[in-house]
Amino acid sequence: MIQLNNLQNNENMKKIAQLGPYTVFEHQKDLSVSPYSASVAYFMHEMNVRKRQVLCTLNGNAVKVQAGAMQWTAGAVEASSGVKGVGDFLGKALKGAATGESAAKPIYNGQGFLMLEPTYRYILLEDVGSWGSGVVLDDGLFLACDISLKENIVARKNVSSALLGGEGLFNLSLSGQGIAVLESPVPREELLEIVLQDDVVKIDGNMAIAWSNTLQFTVEKSTGSLLGSAVSGEGFVNVYRGSGKILLAPTVAGTTMSGANSSKESGSTSSKGIVGSMAKSVFDL
Repeated sequence: MIQLNNLQNNENMKKIAQLGPYTVFEHQKDLSVSPYSASVAYFMHEMNVRKRQVLCTLNGNAVKVQAGAMQWTAGAVEASSGVKGVGDFLGKALKGAATGESAAKPIYNGQGFLMLEPTYRYILLEDVGSWGSGVVLDDGLFLACDISLKENIVARKNVSSALLGGEGLFNLSLSGQGIAVLESPVPREELLEIVLQDDVVKIDGNMAIAWSNTLQFTVEKSTGSLLGSAVSGEGFVNVYRGSGKILLAPTVAGTTMSGANSSKESGSTSSKGIVGSMAKSVFDL
């Protein structure tokens, strides 16, 4: 029998989310700081920059985690590499290189607890079944999931979509019935959920962190002509068509606004920018 003290009953460890076997804890303050780092720790806390950890409760079930994410286990918990042989490893290594994920994702099962390493990123608990045929993830989002979920690699239909869209040639897709644990650059409270029914969404930049596998992703000119796209300052946009949903972050990197969107540059378009935008038209969109 395992009893965890100073976790559930710890005022500094706040339970902020729970779904299935996963419980998310947030460190309210960093208590182990030195006089030299105290001011930094204080302002980090005030700006919601806090450590978060995921506790996986194992009761005969199994979870798959990102390589190196395990901090500790307690109880009769067994780990396996998740690799079935040399061929399987090479295949997973290629998939990992393409998506930015680890080549092999360890599997933990048994009776007990698995605690994952702390992270300053925000934790999302997603019911993959609610995404229909599956969810496509931006690179680096995967942290853990139920073993029942199936992994696939989604490839872009053309090279131009990857080069101009900022999403890469390949993305990890999860499908089936189960829960996925994701590391998001922004908290759930800031994510906009867009639901489409035979419609279209256009996004300037790679701000979509997850989208339904049923959506068709392309990169297109923001206006009807190359010159219009160049003069407007938008150039190319990521386009999602069909039926499904999108999780959209409010900014590309946390709360940092791109310099191109600053007020001092919004009213000017250089000839170099126009030439650069028109040069991109050589790609087959």
